[in-house]
Amino acid sequence: MKPAPFEYHQPHSLGEALALMAQHAGAAKPLAGGQSLIPAMNFRLAMPAVLVDLNRVSELAYVRTSGGELHIGAMTRQAVAERDDAIAQGAPLLRQTMPFIAHAQIRNRGTIGGSLAHADPAAELPAVMVALDARFELRSVKGTRTVRAEEFFTGLFTTAMHADELLVDIGIAAPKQNNRWAFLEVARRHGDYALAGVAVSLALDEKGRCRDVRIAVVSVGDGPELARKAAKALTGEVPSEKVIAEAADIAGNKDINPPGDIHASAAYRRSLTTVLTRRALTKAFAVAISG
Repeated sequence: MKPAPFEYHQPHSLGEALALMAQHAGAAKPLAGGQSLIPAMNFRLAMPAVLVDLNRVSELAYVRTSGGELHIGAMTRQAVAERDDAIAQGAPLLRQTMPFIAHAQIRNRGTIGGSLAHADPAAELPAVMVALDARFELRSVKGTRTVRAEEFFTGLFTTAMHADELLVDIGIAAPKQNNRWAFLEVARRHGDYALAGVAVSLALDEKGRCRDVRIAVVSVGDGPELARKAAKALTGEVPSEKVIAEAADIAGNKDINPPGDIHASAAYRRSLTTVLTRRALTKAFAVAISG
C-alpha cells in the first residue's frame, strides 16, 4: 500500500522544526529514523496530515557529557550509540543493550529519540531508559520541560509529550560507584521484538549490599514495567543465589500482569520474566558473588 496524502516539511534547525510543530499541532508527526513510522504510514495505520522531517536538524545529533551527566541528542543514530565511548563509560547498560535492537541496517537509520517517542512496549530502549532513571527534555515554542523516563511512557504507543513538543535530549546520570547492570531478552529470532526482556541497573554499597535497584521489564504491558517489589526485595541484601531467585520469582509473579497474544501466553511471559530476571541479576552480580 501507499501512504495517505500528507504535507511534507524539512526544517534545517530546531527552531524551524518547533515552529512547524506549533503551526500544525495535532496534525503534524515528526520523522526521525522512520523505521516504524514509514511502514505504519504505508499500511495506513498512521496517517499524519503533516510530516516534519528532522533529519536535517543536525543540532539534535550528539553525545556529550556535562556536569557529570551523559546527554544524548534525540536524533543520534542507534549505530552511533552502539560504538560511542562516552556511552560505553557513562551508560554501559545502554551500550550493552544496543546489539539486541533489530539489525545493524535498522540501527544505522533508527534514532534513540525516535524509538523512545514511538513508545513501543516491546522495544528495548524505553525499558533501558526507565532502568537508568533517565530524564527527557521536551521542547516546544512555549518552552522546555523535563520528564523522568518512567513518567514519559503513559500507555500503549503513547507518551507524555504534547502535540507541539519534540523530544530533544536524553540525560543519564553518571554510574554510581560499584554499579552493576545487565540486559537480556528472548525473541523468536535475533532482531525480532522481544517476547520478554529485562534491564537491570543497581549499585552495591561499601558492605556489598544492594542499593538503588531498578529492574525494568520489556513486552509485558502497555509500556516498560518497573519490577518495584523485586527491587524492594533486593535492596539492602548481599547478593546470593537465594536472594536472586527470590527477587526473580517476585518480578515474574507479583510485579507484572502480562497480556497473552499469538506470540506468547501470559503464563509464558511470566515464566520468561522470572528466568530472565534471575539470569540478568546473576550476570550483573557475577563479579560481586565470585569476589
